[in-house]
Amino acid sequence: MQDHAGDTARKALVAGLGAYSFWGLVPLYFKLVAFAGADEIIAHRVIWSVGFLALVLTLRNRRNFRAHVAINRKVAAALMLSGALVAVNWLVFVYAVNSDQVLSTSLGYFINPLVSVLLGTLVLRERMYGAQVIAVGLAAAGTIYLTVQVGEPPWLALALAFSFGLYGLVRKVTDVGPMVGLFWETLMMMPLALLWLFWTSRHGEIVFGDLGLAQDLLLIGTGLVTVIPLVLFATAARGLPLITVGLMQYLAPSISFCLAVFLFREPFTIHHAVAFGAIWSALALYTGAIWQRTRQQRRIVAESMRRTG
Repeated sequence: MQDHAGDTARKALVAGLGAYSFWGLVPLYFKLVAFAGADEIIAHRVIWSVGFLALVLTLRNRRNFRAHVAINRKVAAALMLSGALVAVNWLVFVYAVNSDQVLSTSLGYFINPLVSVLLGTLVLRERMYGAQVIAVGLAAAGTIYLTVQVGEPPWLALALAFSFGLYGLVRKVTDVGPMVGLFWETLMMMPLALLWLFWTSRHGEIVFGDLGLAQDLLLIGTGLVTVIPLVLFATAARGLPLITVGLMQYLAPSISFCLAVFLFREPFTIHHAVAFGAIWSALALYTGAIWQRTRQQRRIVAESMRRTG
């Protein structure tokens, strides 16, 4: 029994590392499809994600697919909103990657956990503890410093952080699994994506079908790039403690940071170093506080079980 539990935990750990590594390396793929505009890439990503997600969900629930993906009107309305938010997030991300601003995507996803804390406090009235207040303040200070030194706010990073933060907020209060949720989000966006491709094709602005089979397959592959890490993440989330999954989320922007600085040679000034340093310090403080609270809660549960046992 223990061996089986250990195997499950190891598989979940490998799946989690795979998911976040995949997300961190995904700028490489979107560089490959830069021959298309960001709008066409997102339209294809939406359409092909529906197909691949439907395939995965069907394989997982062959006998009861309809019941598994069924949702009510309230959930559908929430997923329509979250679908719009994830579309904005994807569009900003692809634009940033294909305009040589991968560093901005890294900054955005480093800021995101702290934005989520702020949104949870403002919208859900969740209590923010001392360390979290300091962490959010440090991140804000780093962002303001970069704004003053560069002459404008890091708009792309902030757009990514807040669009994904709002997306997470909506999904947090929506009772639906990650894959089923994304299936419905992309399915509801698909008519708009198809209309957009039809309209742009009438004006000669579409590249799908014009450049060759290899390029067409790369655009179709945007659906796979969306689904593969999500399947891995679902496996990890089922078998790993929440704190472990929380720590892993920093892997993706760390990999993107390395790609931006060392592979793509994007500008990284002393001002970027100060801003990133402040945000990394904020994340270290925030993560440390969560770790400490989790350990305290486990101790309380263990003591309670000892007394009742």
